[in-house]
Amino acid sequence: MLLLQIVYTNTESRFGGFPPFLRIILYGELISMITIREYVRPASLEEAWTLNQKRTSRVVGGMLWLKMQNAAVGTAIDLSGLGLDKIEETPEGFAVGAMVSLRALETHAGLNEYTNGAMREALRHIVGVQFRNTATLGGSVYGRFGFSDVLTVLLALNASVELYRGGIVPLAQFAEMPFDRDILVRIHIPKESAAFFYESVRPTKTDFPSLTCAAARLADGTYRFAVGARPGKAVVLTMPGERDDLPEIVSAQVATGSNLRGSAAYRKHLIRVLVRRAADELEGGAK
Repeated sequence: MLLLQIVYTNTESRFGGFPPFLRIILYGELISMITIREYVRPASLEEAWTLNQKRTSRVVGGMLWLKMQNAAVGTAIDLSGLGLDKIEETPEGFAVGAMVSLRALETHAGLNEYTNGAMREALRHIVGVQFRNTATLGGSVYGRFGFSDVLTVLLALNASVELYRGGIVPLAQFAEMPFDRDILVRIHIPKESAAFFYESVRPTKTDFPSLTCAAARLADGTYRFAVGARPGKAVVLTMPGERDDLPEIVSAQVATGSNLRGSAAYRKHLIRVLVRRAADELEGGAK
């Protein structure tokens, strides 16, 4: 009996050299995987946007989540030739290109100094260093995944996304928008007079989180909390309030659900614990 079958088919690429389709059949079952007909590295964002208007086109980054989908992609659009792999710091904030790796964010001295280490803490538990060397910020943000540490910390940092046609949109608004065919170009992180915090709870060190919590305490004493892996995608709340009241207020306003990493009630408990820790750590005040 044939247990494993590997089937290759030819592909086309205007640049040549792209590997053929690979289909793996194990015990008669087709293993979920992506297939790509054509690979393109556009020379401009306008070309990338035009190519992406076709329903079968996909913008690709590190492809660490995309490759696990059972999808047939007509044109894979690689933005790596457009100079979007840079982190630029100005007195007003940071502009982070969509092709910047999570590892580059994790180790960026300026971002870690500004965020009190919250950026490093948010990223260092994501799978492993090899994964973070390949995963891109653009893919992590565009996907708006429920388990995303990246989305959680960026919401607390009051970040915005820059879309090629849509302009600059607050990340909180972008997270609620339907998926479309615009191109995510950069993430903008403003410099505020604030102190920041990040912590997550995970079943094991590199597992998906049971809950994520990021917080900012602004100069006027206002708090901004982002809570993710609820297991829904992260939400952000901004509120004044006494430190002792914050855990119950945030817990009451954030909806939770159950999955294999925790029940809704457990997540409510975690919200209270992590908000308490954040408020205690940030009580020293903003920078």
